[in-house]
Amino acid sequence: MSRFLPKSIVCFREGYTLRGLRHDLFAGVTVGIIALPLAMAFGIASIPESVAQQAGVSPPAMGLYTAVVAGLLISLLGGSRVQIGGPTGAFIVIVYGIAAKHGYTGLATATLMAGVIVIIMGVARFGAMIKFIPYPVTTGFTSGIAIIIFSSQIKDFFGLKMDSVPAAFMEKWRAYAEHAATWNPTTLVVGAGSLAVLILVRRFAPRLPWGIVAVVIGSAVVAFFHLPVETIGTRFGDIPRTLPAPHLPPFSLEMARDLIPEATTIAILAAIESLLSAVVADGMIGGRHKADCELVAQGLANVGSVLFGGIPATGAIARTAANIKSGGRTPVAGVVHALTLLLVMVFFAPLASAIPLATLAAMLIMVAWNMSEIDHFRYLLKAPKSDVAVLLTTFGLTVFTDLTIAVGVGMVLASMLFMKRMAEVSNVSAITREFANGEEELAESKDPNAVYRRHVPPGVEVYEINGPFFFGVADRLKDTLRGLDKPPKVFILRMRRVPAIDATGLHALEEFHKKCLHQGTKLLLAGVHAQPLNAFINIGFDKVVGVENLFENIDNALNRAKTILGLPPEPRPSDAVIEVARERAR
Repeated sequence: MSRFLPKSIVCFREGYTLRGLRHDLFAGVTVGIIALPLAMAFGIASIPESVAQQAGVSPPAMGLYTAVVAGLLISLLGGSRVQIGGPTGAFIVIVYGIAAKHGYTGLATATLMAGVIVIIMGVARFGAMIKFIPYPVTTGFTSGIAIIIFSSQIKDFFGLKMDSVPAAFMEKWRAYAEHAATWNPTTLVVGAGSLAVLILVRRFAPRLPWGIVAVVIGSAVVAFFHLPVETIGTRFGDIPRTLPAPHLPPFSLEMARDLIPEATTIAILAAIESLLSAVVADGMIGGRHKADCELVAQGLANVGSVLFGGIPATGAIARTAANIKSGGRTPVAGVVHALTLLLVMVFFAPLASAIPLATLAAMLIMVAWNMSEIDHFRYLLKAPKSDVAVLLTTFGLTVFTDLTIAVGVGMVLASMLFMKRMAEVSNVSAITREFANGEEELAESKDPNAVYRRHVPPGVEVYEINGPFFFGVADRLKDTLRGLDKPPKVFILRMRRVPAIDATGLHALEEFHKKCLHQGTKLLLAGVHAQPLNAFINIGFDKVVGVENLFENIDNALNRAKTILGLPPEPRPSDAVIEVARERAR
């Protein structure tokens, strides 16, 4: 199927030139250099030291494995021309929490499950559904993640002497306060100097790979002056020079059941960030990504990352943007980026072991600043109060509780607010009574299908539903007959402005029909669109209410009412227009 055909194949079918190869090679090497320190930093920040020691794994190496394997698979199989994949800051919080609670085996299991979930999302064509996640939710948890990433780097930035750092936010800062006196001035100078280099390079030489510049300067200063500062090598040992043999992690059905919420959160984050990155890339190159294909590739990349001892991966917005700015225009650039990282591991791993942890902490503080989206956060604080509530709730839960809870509660709150707003714009109005009170001169006055232009005989009530008929509106219909002084002989429910109906709406209609039967009222439905009609047919409501009582326009419904009352029908006005699409099809 073309929907799942990778962009790598599409690009080669279109014709791949030597000039394009040169651009992709340069871009791939450039992004590989940028990704090198970030991959190690994300690995270190994601895996607690105690977990790494117990499992006998190297966190910086795990970050590199992920960047190589996942980056390669995302470029080869993905639906974007320029997407760069690998470990990202968005995963640090959830990954750290899973690893701290369940160990690396639990993390590997959750990542494997998340990969399968993302693949299913892609096959089920959920790519277009990601866009419906509200902006306050994504901003809330992204800003919250930024705060947690910043908090997690205080120990290495100041050189605090601590055995371990608590995972919870408040406990973390309480521990920092207790060990504040153990700060290392030399480490702080290296960290602050690295942060200054990062800021200056980004400000005055944005084309340079700021991460590598800071790493090279920081490592050179520490080595030249023999500064007593912790490095990757002194804490984690040497970085392996090859990829490990692929293997499946130990699997426990009980653990897998316990990790379903965490795996789902990883899957959602991977889907959101990868598709957001692809959308940003489309805007920069004027292209169009394949969302479902991208999801399948992201899922396979996470499965592949676990097989080689890695951590969760997704599309990286900053590295994707760097790829585009460096001239990358096809997935070849992403492949070169992964191979560049692999070659660095093979030939320069000993040099990477000399990188100061304070420099990596400075890099992650910069990543946290970029993720914080302060301007967007301030802007949303001026939004309607309901959106502000969703933003602050998601932000607060991300920081103080758990990202899984934050995303779930944020989505539920946003969904409830959406339903509330939909209910506010949908209503059931008593048309007949409004016309009797002379209110027809409002919006209906220019409507050729308006009821006040027709003759509505005594004993007939016409009500109209405006907007989607779902559970937010159903209660309003239930009390409609109760509000009438005397039950009419015929009740016409006009549905020309009802594009869709859900199960609760259908149930409300069935209950309303039963009430009409009990009170001796004949129910007629006018202006029924295709979706509601199909829903009626699927549950058999068309037979319950009677096919002869379902109409495409108000004129036929009124003539049916007149026939029931023993009155002669009237011709349809000449200026009447088509009300529903089914009528147009005829």
